[in-house]
Amino acid sequence: MSPASTGASTLVGAARSVPVSDSDSRMAPGGPGYRRMSFALFLAGVATFALLYSTQALLPLISGDFGVAASEASWTVAAATGALALFVLPMSALSERYGRRTVMTASLAVAVSVGMLVPFAPSLGALVVLRAVQGAALAGLPASATAYLAEEVRPKALVTAIGLFVAGNSVGGMSGRVITGWVAQEWGWRVAVGVIGALAVACAVAFRALLPAPKHFTPGSLRPRVLVGTVRDHLGNPLLRRLYAIGALFMTVFGGVYTVIGYRLTEAPFSLPQGIVGSVFLVYLVGTVSASTAGRLVGRLGRRGALYLAGGTTAAGLLLSLAGSLVLVLLGLVLITAGFFAGHAVASSAVSRTATTGRAQASALYQSAYYVGSSVGSTVGAIAFHAGGWAGTVGVGVLAVLGVVTITLLGTRAARREALVTA
Repeated sequence: MSPASTGASTLVGAARSVPVSDSDSRMAPGGPGYRRMSFALFLAGVATFALLYSTQALLPLISGDFGVAASEASWTVAAATGALALFVLPMSALSERYGRRTVMTASLAVAVSVGMLVPFAPSLGALVVLRAVQGAALAGLPASATAYLAEEVRPKALVTAIGLFVAGNSVGGMSGRVITGWVAQEWGWRVAVGVIGALAVACAVAFRALLPAPKHFTPGSLRPRVLVGTVRDHLGNPLLRRLYAIGALFMTVFGGVYTVIGYRLTEAPFSLPQGIVGSVFLVYLVGTVSASTAGRLVGRLGRRGALYLAGGTTAAGLLLSLAGSLVLVLLGLVLITAGFFAGHAVASSAVSRTATTGRAQASALYQSAYYVGSSVGSTVGAIAFHAGGWAGTVGVGVLAVLGVVTITLLGTRAARREALVTA
């Protein structure tokens, strides 16, 4: 019985080097091209998250500039993530036909070009439209990157490789928010997003120069009938459906918390300046560590054990953040960030291992669910904050974590039932 059919974890840690043999030409830690590939995709992750969430830490300033409420300003985040969720499946189909590296390069090129226009948006409506276009362009990155790794990296090293890509996401999200916080404090939000655009250009150029040409890619079909059939097969897989839901729920928590946290910290009783609020996002470094060590965590606890731990850590952070002490709020953010990035790395790598065909579409469906969760989290989290303060946002997050735990528990029971049937 295959691991994919049982839902049992087959993802083992690969922090140590995997010897390269003549029988498998795919990349592995210590082998040719692995470091270049890892760094290139790390930079792609940095650019993706820095651009995608470039306005999130600036929402209080954007609200003040355009005279709008938090729920309206949050659309500058929700539009980008929502467009990414909508376009990730079509972009994955293009990557099946024209290649992962080609689509990733084109996506970054368009996204960074739009990023240089964002600072000149004359109105909130124009800013939201530009952010939507940027999100649609970035849709070519996540699914193509994980499909590239699934094809070019040895299975035992896959969790670690994807974890490094996710770590790049965390560094991009952190650097984007920290940089924009301090730059905006001195020169305003428009200059801040312009600086992020320039950073993304540098990452895009380095990415294209470093990423090794694929050796195991086989072009697929662009026929809609084939694409629909592949998507139907993936959605018919109970394990994949659970992983998609888990990714969406984790991102609902994360999107809500980090969309609203700037408002909470700039208001009483904390009343922090914008630069300090931006520096709070240094806690993303915790996510860099938790994502890059996800392989070891799965190796020790199994996939479902790792997801339980990630969900529990996230829930503990949410509850701790309700405290009136700034130190405890920051500690809560640390736990939320660690739990989220670990859970995301585990779930996304499990998708890549479970899908044996149409990997780009399988990853695209995960990314689509993931960014739908981000859009829902940022919008609903802001509405909940407006209605009930920080406790309202935390309430939304706790419900999402309960969903993660429930779905994981259902997977555990399904695996046990199947094991009894086939015993």
